[in-house]
Amino acid sequence: QAAAPLHPVAVQCQEAQVVVTVHRDLFGTGRLVKAVDLTLGSAACLPVAQSAAESTVTFVAGLHECGSTLQVTPDSLIYKTSLSYKPTPGNPVIVRTNAAVVPIECHYPRKGNVSSNAIQPTWTPFRSTLSLEERLMFSLRLMNDDWSSERLSNGFQLGESLHLQADVASGNHVPLRLFVDDCVATLSPDRNSSPRYAFIDLSGCLVDGRSDDATSAFISPRPRQETLQFKVDAFKFAGDDRNLIYITCHLKVSPADQAPNPLNKACSFNKASSLWAPVEGTGDICSCCETGNCP
Repeated sequence: QAAAPLHPVAVQCQEAQVVVTVHRDLFGTGRLVKAVDLTLGSAACLPVAQSAAESTVTFVAGLHECGSTLQVTPDSLIYKTSLSYKPTPGNPVIVRTNAAVVPIECHYPRKGNVSSNAIQPTWTPFRSTLSLEERLMFSLRLMNDDWSSERLSNGFQLGESLHLQADVASGNHVPLRLFVDDCVATLSPDRNSSPRYAFIDLSGCLVDGRSDDATSAFISPRPRQETLQFKVDAFKFAGDDRNLIYITCHLKVSPADQAPNPLNKACSFNKASSLWAPVEGTGDICSCCETGNCP
């Protein structure tokens, strides 16, 4: 908005530069500050224009200039700088105004590539290239019983179920489908330590559900392709009095438009039918869960 005593600093975030207009009545007291006492950024850039009639001072700087900093978030590019007012004393004994620093931010949304129906590119789409370069962010969380939020406690009684949710933040990637390749419980953070119990194995078979006294299963349907939920009945290691177990899972993704297969699957054992069933895909992709001969 326009610089005025009520809003003494106005910022325009343009495509490649920021324009800062400062009203010299910086504190709204009617007393005008000196233009020479105003600078922009850590590099102390000077104003490019002054308007005596409007009592304003204007700074123009490239987004990367004057010592600005860049912060990258999942949704935005944020360029940060500051307007500094450092009064030079008119009297060697007293001053009549305070120094001030006004933080300035320009936010730019991060978008996927733009495409046009009028153009038929023959090269690899930008999103496909980006998906190879950008790092994926995986997470595995204990959820409350209705899956609405993360569980505040990691303590369970035997007879209860662990509600586990695996997610991947896909960002600008092509659409992805998440799978849990395997999950191992151990008594130490080392997934290869002994004793160990693999309750998901064989590239996505929830083998714990095969046990006579277990109801463990993947939740179907998924809430979204980037999320996979599953329940596991609470357990502890036989002959061990420790009440703490570590769970380590290997998560992976495939393109969402690729059909699930024996390598990329989420299969649960249905005790009523005595058959393995996938969250999505055809039933035959789970046949190796029974034979143990999976990729």
